Amino acid sequence: MTFDLTHWQTRLDQLRAQHHVPGATLAVLADGRIHELASGLLHRGTGVPAATESVFQLGSVAKVYTATLVMRLVEAGDLDLEARVVDLLPEFRVADPEATKTITVRQLLNHTSGLSGDFSLDTGRGDDALARYAEACADLGQDFPPGAAFAYSSSGYSLLGRIIEVVTGQTWEEALRTRLLEPLGLTHSVTLPEEVLRFRAAIGHEGPSGQDPAPVPVWNLMTRNAGPYGGALCASAGDVVRFARLHLDGGRTPDGEALLTAGTVAAMQHREVEVPDKWTVSSDAWGLGWTLYDWHGTPGYGHDGAATGQFAYLRVIPGTRVAVALLTNGGDARLLYADLFRELLAELADVTMPAPFGPPAQPVTVDLARFAGTYRREGVEITVTEQEGVTRLVYRFVGGMAVYSDALEMELTAVSESERVTVCAGPGTGTFSGDWMPVVFTELPDGTGCVYVGARATPKVA
Repeated sequence: MTFDLTHWQTRLDQLRAQHHVPGATLAVLADGRIHELASGLLHRGTGVPAATESVFQLGSVAKVYTATLVMRLVEAGDLDLEARVVDLLPEFRVADPEATKTITVRQLLNHTSGLSGDFSLDTGRGDDALARYAEACADLGQDFPPGAAFAYSSSGYSLLGRIIEVVTGQTWEEALRTRLLEPLGLTHSVTLPEEVLRFRAAIGHEGPSGQDPAPVPVWNLMTRNAGPYGGALCASAGDVVRFARLHLDGGRTPDGEALLTAGTVAAMQHREVEVPDKWTVSSDAWGLGWTLYDWHGTPGYGHDGAATGQFAYLRVIPGTRVAVALLTNGGDARLLYADLFRELLAELADVTMPAPFGPPAQPVTVDLARFAGTYRREGVEITVTEQEGVTRLVYRFVGGMAVYSDALEMELTAVSESERVTVCAGPGTGTFSGDWMPVVFTELPDGTGCVYVGARATPKVA
């Protein structure tokens, strides 16, 4: 299928304006070529236009870069997926002594470590930021025993970053640059803020859904130790697709250098764990770093990312060698992604994406009162109450996460119920979740009640 640049530029412009996204860049690998487009503004206050070479914050898309670095070390024989973290980081401790003894590199990669996923602590801007973060995990709790379930864990990826540092003798940023970015020729991919200053960079925007948002007062709220999971990496959309092409090409760079073997690339895309929440990021399962998708029998992989008012989306369809990256800086970005990718992937890869998440046309009768109570994990407390047949959920960031958002309150509507999983919907935030936010109630293997919001497991404590 030949890529019609004029048509897709028009659609990007139309949908970006429709969904109040200030600026966006799009890169598409199709017909063996990378096509790059830009639309709108990088900053509504300054009026600087977006360009194809502009850099945006990638958020959690950085996790796949960190996972690729880890797998390079595994392939070289410098690291073992089954190695215990405590054997690699002697200073590593968590609150549960048994978890300290057993958590492995593989469990960090595939989000089954059970480590409470949003432990945020500023350990400074120095090169020891990740080392100090690893030491600070001494009081970090478990949401479940290692290997027992899936729960998206950013904390685990900070620890992977520290493991990379110990094995390579480099900072995570140096290892990323010398072992991945430079070999791939990714000249518009950087990490530290002083490096971003060399480029035309986007700033995030925030505001009510359905309205033009305002620039955020702070470019990035993330600390340096958040780099490996999504707090630092900035790139152009074209560079994101060039990174994805490494995995499409069996681990080889455009000039033929093998950074990974085909076997390692395949292992990263292997279904490591099923996920109860299949709606937040359209995930069907998780691999070693990659989010895995199943579009009515067509497999794909990718990742989503959210930073300070910026949102990134990467999708790869190996069967047709199509890769698409969309970088945005606010507004109803999730709706732009859904509308644009639904059209793009249908035409270029014959993919039918799922319908937008939300309550069914015919109401579902489910007793939601049994889920009332308090749910807690590191950085988050969720309260579910039921009164006169109305179930409400309040989502609060606490501790080090309190700076990121005010409390979110929503009324829940049942969507579906199976043997162990009850799916509900609450009104979305208008940025990353779309019109409706998935809220998934289930049980952990030991019978403890649990709610998934944002693909993160929060156990019931009261």
